[in-house]
Amino acid sequence: MNTEVSNPPSESAWCGAAAPVIRKLGQYELIFITDRTYALDAGQMFGVAPKSLWSKVTKADAENRLWLGMNSLLIRLNPEAAAGEGRNILIETGAGNKLNDRQRAIWQVDPQRDFLTRLAQAGTAPETVDMVVNTHLHFDHCGWNTVRDAEGRVRAAFPRARYYLQRGEWEHAREQHERDRISYLSDNYDPLVSDGQMILLEGERELAPGIQVEVQPGHTRHQQIVIIHSAGETACYLGDLLPTHWHLQPTWITAFDLDPLAAIASKHRVLERARRENWLMIFTHDPEWPWARVEFTQGKYRWVKDSNL
Repeated sequence: MNTEVSNPPSESAWCGAAAPVIRKLGQYELIFITDRTYALDAGQMFGVAPKSLWSKVTKADAENRLWLGMNSLLIRLNPEAAAGEGRNILIETGAGNKLNDRQRAIWQVDPQRDFLTRLAQAGTAPETVDMVVNTHLHFDHCGWNTVRDAEGRVRAAFPRARYYLQRGEWEHAREQHERDRISYLSDNYDPLVSDGQMILLEGERELAPGIQVEVQPGHTRHQQIVIIHSAGETACYLGDLLPTHWHLQPTWITAFDLDPLAAIASKHRVLERARRENWLMIFTHDPEWPWARVEFTQGKYRWVKDSNL
């Protein structure tokens, strides 16, 4: 098998450059940090939606691949605090640096594995992260949860942090079902559960003031989204419920979604709340936009680009 990784045809400002994208949300600071890019088959990313439709919003490469971001969100609850004295919450941790050559080639993961460097350039060392939230446990969402030390042992990449996940997601990952076991790599989470560092939730929970998770099933049965409230403003980290701004239409879901009907219902629920409450919607895999707002006009949902970009 060819284990070479191709270079993406182009990279966005945040997928290719070191500088993070930063905006305020009420009293909090949101910092959009990426683990660079990887590639998936375009048909997989749009499921049963025909190419004649989705090709109007994005273009695949010559091999019918889409180059996607692996985007994390760092939340600073008190951004004015001195370095090391604030409270930092990290949502998602990309693909990490533990993939073997074959896995990197299958998913065309960018060989530059510099997520922790990017985090440091945003002023945050691993030791200063207090909380890590995984929406689910697919490899491209939790890879930097752990790293290998010099002796080859897997340890937490964020030694002081508590990690938060839905119990049902971990239990499904442990099943290693033939439908999706390729996406679940146990070194990303089992050591954390064994050490008591990963907290397994059962449903909705407020993790910190204004930071709550709720289950929105479809992509996986127990995927959770993260809703952030501060000073009258709201943002939502969507996970793979709505992975890019290309997936706005409720029926445009990926072939990876375990329960397509539940995924569509979850999208309708979240899009309606986001429209009504003017949420900032944060995209996990978008290589072009970090976030946007949504409106409903002329019988359709439409994106409104964020004025801070």
